[in-house]
Amino acid sequence: MIEVLIGLISGVITGTGMGGGTILIALLTLVNSMEQHVAQATNLVFFIPTSIVAIFMNIKDKKVDLKLASIISGVGIIGAIIGANISMNVDVTILKKCFGYFLAIIAINEIYSMIKQYKNDKKTEH
Repeated sequence: MIEVLIGLISGVITGTGMGGGTILIALLTLVNSMEQHVAQATNLVFFIPTSIVAIFMNIKDKKVDLKLASIISGVGIIGAIIGANISMNVDVTILKKCFGYFLAIIAINEIYSMIKQYKNDKKTEH
C-alpha cells in the first residue's frame, strides 16, 4: 500500500514538472529502506511513462518549444550515459552524500529565491 502512495505522490509532482523523481528517490530510500543505486534506477523506470503522459499533455496545450526540447534532449541523453556510468562506479555512501548535497543546494536556492521575491514584492507595495 505504501508503494501506491509513493507512486501517487511522485506522479503528481512529476506531472506538475517539479521533479517528482527527487521525491521518489527520497521516499524509496527513507520509507522503503531501498539502496540508493536501486532507488535511482527505479526512478528512471518510473520516469519514462510519467514523463510521456506529461509531454503529450503539454504538447497538446502548446506549452513545449519543440526545437529547444530536441536540443536539450539530445545533449541530455549524452549526459545520462555519462551519469549512469559514473553512478554505477561510485560507492553508495558517496552517492547518498552527493544526492543530499544536491537536495540542500536546491533548498537553499529556493529559500533565496523566495526571500528575493518577498523583498521585491515589498518594494513594489510602497
